[in-house]
Amino acid sequence: MLRRIVLATWLFFAAFNASALEFTDVYVAPGEEGWGVLLVQSDTFQFLAIFIYGQDGKPTWYTAYLTLDAAGNYTGTLYASTGPYYGAPWDPTAQHNVQVGTASFVPSDIYDATLTYALTGGPTIIKLIRRFPLTPYVLSGIYSGSMAGSITGCQDPTKNDTAFRARYALAVAQAGDTAATLTFTFVDPNHNGIVCTASGPLTHLGRLYQLNGQLSCTGPGQSGVSAPVTIDSFHPTGQGIEGHVTGSAGSGCTGSLHFSAVLNVNN
Repeated sequence: MLRRIVLATWLFFAAFNASALEFTDVYVAPGEEGWGVLLVQSDTFQFLAIFIYGQDGKPTWYTAYLTLDAAGNYTGTLYASTGPYYGAPWDPTAQHNVQVGTASFVPSDIYDATLTYALTGGPTIIKLIRRFPLTPYVLSGIYSGSMAGSITGCQDPTKNDTAFRARYALAVAQAGDTAATLTFTFVDPNHNGIVCTASGPLTHLGRLYQLNGQLSCTGPGQSGVSAPVTIDSFHPTGQGIEGHVTGSAGSGCTGSLHFSAVLNVNN
């Protein structure tokens, strides 16, 4: 039983399904700053505002209304809009949305995607785009949270756990946009006394951070040996913090767990 608890605890650093994530952000094509995409997602619908330049070099923009398809991609219609002069009273009869083509947003991971838009009778544009960071987020603090997910694929079936659950206190120390340390102190009966620390450099990508570093766990059944760890989709929420962690523990085991926590009010 203890071995299973140790394995499950380590595997909170687990795989995740990128297609289930939320893609709201500002996107640019790396190396082509000056044009970009504003994307807002609502469930399985995306609204895109694409700000680019016309043949005359002057700013122009299009909007796209995209919906999720069975392949995990977003496809839909591209529109051009015209309306009344912004300095004059609003005239709704002068505002028009005209369908001018099609567009698609195809995620390659939680940070990157391929944007394709084709104008009727015009060119088809394909761009590799990435989330664009604006200002640093403050992640440091003391939190209380939980994690949930599953552990599957173990060579020993008794180590699989399709309903893994744990509770913890979380301390986050952050060095600006450069590095962070997360210390999970488990408090639920099955994992009480186990402390896991993940530490490493941060990469800031739009609304999200990625941490690539090392994990070590101490406490009952833990060796304290460091192992590589990656925390993806790491970001503040309205009430706290959340993310996904990736890793494996050998013996064929892989996992998928999400962690979230609320900032302590007296923090």
